[in-house]
Amino acid sequence: MITLYGVHRSRALRCIWALEEMGLAYRLVPVMQAFRLADPAAPDAPFNTRSADFLALNPAGSIPVLEEDGVVLAESLAINLFLAQRHGGPIGAADPAEAARIAQWTLFAATEIEPRSHAILMNRVQLPPDQRSEAKVVDAIAALRRPFAVLEQVLAQGHPVGGRFTVADIALAETVRYAQPAPEAFEGAPHLKAWLAACQARPAYRTILARRDAEPAL
Repeated sequence: MITLYGVHRSRALRCIWALEEMGLAYRLVPVMQAFRLADPAAPDAPFNTRSADFLALNPAGSIPVLEEDGVVLAESLAINLFLAQRHGGPIGAADPAEAARIAQWTLFAATEIEPRSHAILMNRVQLPPDQRSEAKVVDAIAALRRPFAVLEQVLAQGHPVGGRFTVADIALAETVRYAQPAPEAFEGAPHLKAWLAACQARPAYRTILARRDAEPAL
């Protein structure tokens, strides 16, 4: 049995998405982010990323963490690459070349997209209004122009790997999603917008999004 530690309102969402797309049986163990709690060390605090038992799994104190047959693995994108390699299926690689391309676009998502798109999410949505910086949003949008232009060119031909939806799409879609609070970032990128809408319309994604919306925002 696969066990995933995390909550939907975290980067665990991309791993839950992969598990649902693969149709794999899994157990989700809720682990609250410590920063959401007034005192994560309190005796009545819920299981969280600073709990001793969780730190034994991941000393970095971050979610998600996956356990399967003695393998303990952290970092959401690494988890998805592992799931794709171990369980395969349509969203995994058909051959070593596809595996390399999936890794390529996963790393592109992590390095070129997420740092900039996450800044948009934080400063347009997640931070308290008095802590937000529109200047940081402007800078992030400017920094996304080149990687978004790359994606626009690639996605004009279809999915980035193998002409079908793969875990590379999950990595990209979940990092691009963070930029959606800034619609202006998508100007001149019709293929990127259409691809993202198609990814987010998939039944597995709609299912996990409903679960995410049902979780307390805190």
